[in-house]
Amino acid sequence: MKKWLLNHKLVVVVVFAGAIAGYSYYYFVGCASGTCAITSSPINSTLYFALLGGLIMNILQPESKKQSD
Repeated sequence: MKKWLLNHKLVVVVVFAGAIAGYSYYYFVGCASGTCAITSSPINSTLYFALLGGLIMNILQPESKKQSD
């Protein structure tokens, strides 16, 4: 687990930053009526932005060099 975290530390940081951004979006913008699926709950917006950050980081991160056998 520690080796995986060290290899993917940038992704972990971006997921954490996405979670903070999601909660901040809920707190400052939110949804007044409560009918918005993502921003009506802090859990929903935090998880959604964390997932979005992880997906975007996985797309933008260059592929690691594969070891030849």
